Amino acid sequence: MQVWFYGFIFVFFSTCQPEKERIGFESNVAVQDSTNIITGAERVALYLPQLKGKKVALVVNQTSVVKNKHLVDTLLKLGIDVKVVFAPEHGFRGKADAGEKVDDTKDTKTGLPIMSLYGKKKKPTADDLKEIDVVVFDIQDVGVRFYTYISTLHYIMEACAEHKKPLIVLDRPNPNAYFIDGPMLDPAFKSFIGMHPVPVVYGMTIGEYGQMINGEGWLPNQIKCELTVIPCKNYTHDSYYSLPVKPSPNLPNDRSILLYPSVCFFEGTTLSLGRGTDKQFQVIGHPKLNSDFSFTPMPNEGAKDPLLNGQKCYGKDLSNVTTGSIINAKKINLSYLIDYHKKMNSLGEKYFLDNLFMDKLAGTDTLRKQIEAGKTEDEIRKSWQQGLDAFKKVRSKYLLY
Repeated sequence: MQVWFYGFIFVFFSTCQPEKERIGFESNVAVQDSTNIITGAERVALYLPQLKGKKVALVVNQTSVVKNKHLVDTLLKLGIDVKVVFAPEHGFRGKADAGEKVDDTKDTKTGLPIMSLYGKKKKPTADDLKEIDVVVFDIQDVGVRFYTYISTLHYIMEACAEHKKPLIVLDRPNPNAYFIDGPMLDPAFKSFIGMHPVPVVYGMTIGEYGQMINGEGWLPNQIKCELTVIPCKNYTHDSYYSLPVKPSPNLPNDRSILLYPSVCFFEGTTLSLGRGTDKQFQVIGHPKLNSDFSFTPMPNEGAKDPLLNGQKCYGKDLSNVTTGSIINAKKINLSYLIDYHKKMNSLGEKYFLDNLFMDKLAGTDTLRKQIEAGKTEDEIRKSWQQGLDAFKKVRSKYLLY
């Protein structure tokens, strides 16, 4: 494995500036406000020599940008022989609903074949890679275990290892890298939204995570991927990073991304998280609740048939919560999940879905059972500590920043 820390003086400087006023950023947050972060993708001089004269496959989506220009277009203009694009959940353009199967297609702009890794298959085949010399992965992650881009990374690494293709990961900042929290994954609950024994929030960039997949032997039969990580510049795990492009249809802004580790558990309940509104992952509600605040989910981009479609939901508005207050807490906020369990119980209404999707999200059935048993947030958090302490020791071996 190679990790490039130094390169040519020539770099592409980032134009990705935090949009402080738009999202209610507080300047006194306990993280470094870095406005001059340079992503791995922007450090073209570090990886271009490894692509020249090669047949290249790209694993990219709408977040794969270099100075506001898509990586595909950037590399084609530089004369790189891009043969195919592999697209993850939500597709190449990032428009598909969560969980929606994505078909193979062709990019209308470049004519390149787009092969879906969230449809009939999740891993490239030998035929897909037989004419390829090198694979490049460049997708913006948000640092939460059930966000599926790290699972796509796993399968790309697995395919590259099996077919002896080198992989270059262009690293990007993790907006939730400033803390580590949540229950560890129980292998009995392994799925595409949780493949590895890590906590819900793992505090690593996607490049660091790839190194951990390799180093911990998490690929089948402990095979190794020939991995090169092109690191970010001027970045630490405490850097505040405002994503210039929304990473998926229902994470529209920084607040939603920072709330995501705490509120996504509601996807395993009967309550709406605002899919089908313009405040996705920033509102919580149900038609049977009592509240002065209400919203009505309706079909929109990224939610063709949202939960509780067309029903007026009453609940909580988190869209005024400042990003600073979320960051300063440095933890998953379980109070929402616990409070609404009590409220729905008092109404005699079903809370957790019958399919127990909550357990897949948590990576264990323990969290659901603790909430049902009336455990306090402090009691639940204490049960995580041993696993978190052990994970931090593993994580430390793979950090780049």
